[in-house]
Amino acid sequence: MNKNNNFSPSAITRFAPSPTGYLHLGHAYSAMFAERAARKTGGRFFLRIEDIDQERCKQRFESAIYEDLEWLGLTWSGAPLRQSERSRNYREALDHLVKQDLVYPCFCSRKEIRAELKGIVNAPHGPDGYHYPGTCRKLGKRQQQLNISNGEPYALRLNSERAGLIAGPLKFFDVTNGYTTVNPSISGDIVLGRKEMHASYHLAVTIDDAAQGINLVTRGEDLMPACHIQRLLQELLGLPETSYHHHRIIKDHTGRRLAKRNKSKTLRSLRHEGFTPECVSKKIGLNFPHGTP
Repeated sequence: MNKNNNFSPSAITRFAPSPTGYLHLGHAYSAMFAERAARKTGGRFFLRIEDIDQERCKQRFESAIYEDLEWLGLTWSGAPLRQSERSRNYREALDHLVKQDLVYPCFCSRKEIRAELKGIVNAPHGPDGYHYPGTCRKLGKRQQQLNISNGEPYALRLNSERAGLIAGPLKFFDVTNGYTTVNPSISGDIVLGRKEMHASYHLAVTIDDAAQGINLVTRGEDLMPACHIQRLLQELLGLPETSYHHHRIIKDHTGRRLAKRNKSKTLRSLRHEGFTPECVSKKIGLNFPHGTP
């Protein structure tokens, strides 16, 4: 059963960037939003470095994260938690789900999945577009083991239908939208882990939020659908339930969302141009951390 934390009025929040590039104004907004939520309630603000993707994550970007946050005047509780040091925790969680027969090996390549979806008239889809049609869910145990023995690469997918039945009816709470009923299949049978990466985003953040005692997850409104998956995983793994506060997305003058892939102007470059932390706060529409909330 889920260990409900009763949503303590003292918010315990976190900022969890990936060191795959330099932080931009959108990151500043998210970090300051989380820090302010904790500060206003006498809670705590944590930092987490989501460096699980070792190919894309670089030490220079991680160092820059600390520099940028300190420049903004933000301080966090304790040492940052680093996902790259928590493979064992993710593996144990995956093993727990395997024992419950809630995951299955998927041997389909991305190319094969795209080809199959093209042949389905009413292909399954969710908030992120079309999702996996469940091809390998139909494989028998014998065939699964044979494929693994033959060295075929595979990912471990959550059997969302079975997971929903075992977890039972669930809801999650968002500060702005109130309670929402969980849809276990909103994103289909998501990948929870691969051989080269022990945990997907959803599995890692769910486990790490519990490890850091997070009771209020603050993040962009585009991640609202992720609540369905993470609330389900909380229940399946017996982890504390969190509440959520999804904030607006920071966009540029053209209305395009700020993102690393769009080469948005970084905090580092703004600092070199003479911007102050107060200027950044004004630009993104949040009060400066040490000013009046």
